[in-house]
Amino acid sequence: MAGRDRRPGVRGPRGPQGGGPSSSSGASGPTRRPPVEMNAFQRASYPVLAFLTRVPRWLLVIVLAGLMVLGVIQTGPLAWLGTLILAFLGLFFLWLLAHSWPVTPWSGRILRLIIVVALFFGAYLKWVGLL
Repeated sequence: MAGRDRRPGVRGPRGPQGGGPSSSSGASGPTRRPPVEMNAFQRASYPVLAFLTRVPRWLLVIVLAGLMVLGVIQTGPLAWLGTLILAFLGLFFLWLLAHSWPVTPWSGRILRLIIVVALFFGAYLKWVGLL
């Protein structure tokens, strides 16, 4: 059994790279990829993205849908609150769009951009009292 091997240089079960004395005792050591370069926007957003990956997806969907409904149904003296909620959702989706832009195909970019524009347009309509 590879997991119970007591030979020097072998540290547990062999993984996808093979493991064993021949690969772990090389003179140059294990090969590692260089860290991915991040710009200031990505570095600043990293803690929030790390938090969002830990939140269950169903909870994130329910919260965002609830905020959207809450933003649309605010009328009368609380219409300003609906405007702020819809604008916040627009900024959140714009922030996600900025992060996913380099890896998203054109059709996905256009669709996501339409959603962001629709949220900001809804916030504007809420602000002027037409929604």
